[in-house]
Parts: sequence; structure tokens; C-alpha cells
Amino acid sequence: MSDSGFFVRFWGVRGSIATTGADTLRYGGNTTCLEMRCGPHLLIFDAGTGIRLLGDALEATGEPVTADLFFTHSHIDHVVGFPFFSPFHDKRSRISLWEGHLGPDLTLGGVLGSLMAAPLFPVPLRGLERCLDYRKFIAGQVLEPRPGLVVRTCPLNHPNGATGYRVDYQGRSICLITDTEHPAQGRDETIADLVRGADVMIYDASYTDAEYADHVGWGHSTWQEALRLADHAGVRHPVIFHHCPDRTDAMLDEIAAAARALHPGALVAREGQVITPEGERVL
Repeated sequence: MSDSGFFVRFWGVRGSIATTGADTLRYGGNTTCLEMRCGPHLLIFDAGTGIRLLGDALEATGEPVTADLFFTHSHIDHVVGFPFFSPFHDKRSRISLWEGHLGPDLTLGGVLGSLMAAPLFPVPLRGLERCLDYRKFIAGQVLEPRPGLVVRTCPLNHPNGATGYRVDYQGRSICLITDTEHPAQGRDETIADLVRGADVMIYDASYTDAEYADHVGWGHSTWQEALRLADHAGVRHPVIFHHCPDRTDAMLDEIAAAARALHPGALVAREGQVITPEGERVL
């Protein structure tokens, strides 16, 4: 079966804060944003600084945008690009916003409204809401946002909560697991169950195992843990993602080589990269 209608494209691969400079040009410095195409359906994950570039690309087509935007969580690096997504300013756009991490007492509209309120931002959220549809769920639920499209979810171990996603389409699967911290002993079997047998698992690998001891409780994992989880759960292509802002291109090259030596299907996410269930697509 062809996978040409199912792929993910990276528009932002950093965590914590965007980076600029000669040392981050090849892998990119924008914070988290992923575009996923499932046949005719457009799914977007997170609204870090990378979503501005995605919006520009969509606007350039001249076509109205219908999409589902899923948030893993609402820390600043994952939402800071939200006001700069140009399709929000097209009255023809129809975009559903999904979140499963805020609990019963908070709403996504309230959180994003705070981000876009004075004195932090000059344009209020209400100026965009004509094209928005809010969809609240509880992490762990199975969602069916579009016909023939199944999105499974699970809670992640991160301060203030976060949600992991698995998208199943026409018998293939792509998972996004960020931001999460692995247990000190063993593994998070809830995540393992979600990603079991997946073609692609994009995983929070902010640290190395050696660095992790200084970051316990910060809510992030390691690239080595990504490979251990992939081996345990039978994932074909673990993708190292959510790079620490201090990670240079040269450092990521070293991680990529070490990861491939341990798991031949391993990849390191970079801006502009396209990954299908069969692996990286060369553009």
C-alpha cells in the first residue's frame, strides 16, 4: 500500500525556546509545530514558533484552510506562535482546536486569550474566534476528528499535564510523544501501549542519559530512552525530537549517528523534514 497520502512534516523541532545562529541552521531553531497529512485531512500539532512558517505556506496556496490543531500542552514554547498563524485571519478558514490536558477548571480559549491579552499582545483572541472551534477531551480518549481518521491519546508525565497522540490512518500509524519524563525505573507502560507497533514515534529527547540526572522532575526524556521504548514496543522509526536549545547541529549529527548504530530506523527531526510510515522522504 502506498503511504503517499500519510506523512508528517516538521516546521519546528526545538523545545523550551527558539534558537538562532550558524550552529542551528541545518536542524532548525523554531519551537514545536508539526503538519500531518492524512489523505485530504490536515492535522497540526502544537503552535510553537514554527507554525508561522506553516501558515505562510498554507496561505501561499490561496485556498481556504480546514484543519484540526491538537495541543500537546500549553507551555509557552508550544503556543507562542499561535497569534502568528496567518490562516486565522482568513474568514474562510475553519480550524478546530483540541486539548486534553487542562482539566475541568481551565479552557483553551482562556489560556490563549491570556497569551493574547494586554500588555502581552496587542490583538485580542476574539478577533480570530470567528474561524475557531474548541474541542475539549480527556487524555486517554479515542478521537475521530474526521471520517476514517482515528486519534488515540494518553496522558504524559509533564508539569501541568500533557497529551500524547497516535494517529491511525489506512492501517498505518504515526505517534507524537512530547513532552514527557520517563520513570526512574522501568518505563511508562501507558505510553508503551499507545505506541506499540507504530510505524513512526516522534519522541521527546531533550537530554542524553548522562544529562538527565541534572534534570529529574523537569518533565523531559532522553534519546536513549526513545530507542529503549521503541525496541520494547516494536516501533519501526523512533524520531528524536524537541531538541534542547543548547544542542548544535554538530551535536545532533553525533546523536543521529549513535542512534542509528543502536536502531537502524532511528531519525533526528529537523525543520522541513518529511517522514512517512516508511521512513524519511527525500524531497
